[in-house]
Amino acid sequence: MSRADLTAHQAITELFAARGSLVYGEAITQLQHALQCAALAEASGAAPALIAAALLHDAGHLLHRDAAAAFAASEDDVHEAIGAKYLGLWFGPEVTQPIALHVEAKRYLCRREASYYAGLSSLSQRSLAMQGDAMSEAEARAFEAVPYALDAVQVRRWDDTGKERGAATPDLAHFLALVAPCATGGRDTA
Repeated sequence: MSRADLTAHQAITELFAARGSLVYGEAITQLQHALQCAALAEASGAAPALIAAALLHDAGHLLHRDAAAAFAASEDDVHEAIGAKYLGLWFGPEVTQPIALHVEAKRYLCRREASYYAGLSSLSQRSLAMQGDAMSEAEARAFEAVPYALDAVQVRRWDDTGKERGAATPDLAHFLALVAPCATGGRDTA
């Protein structure tokens, strides 16, 4: 069965089953990070599409051939582009664009908020250097005009805080049911 033949529910479930136990680099797994980000989005009253983006924003790390080796070699794994492209098989831009832009959102926030960089984990600070550092003023103004940029900033904030060891969250099934209507064409992904 090809990827396109899978439902979003099947593809996401398989992805997290196969690679979700990878250590995130922040003393939690990829699955734990995804669930924490989605829980933060849900608690804030975010729309289902934004909860989906929060849940799936790092899917590209799971899809990358060897994200850990890329990071060790100080190479950007472009996980945001990999994840957004893959998830575009099932989701529209309201989900994929915040994912595609969440790294740029980190660069943007470094430009717009003086204290933002200091609040990043050491891992996020290191990856920022690989991703182009803080935006220039011109880049920040251009970013603000991009559709879904503000949603990407919100996903970024959940990404920054969803890294707590032992945090209690609903399980993956909870979030898959919540984001099911976001699949392209509104088809049920369950």
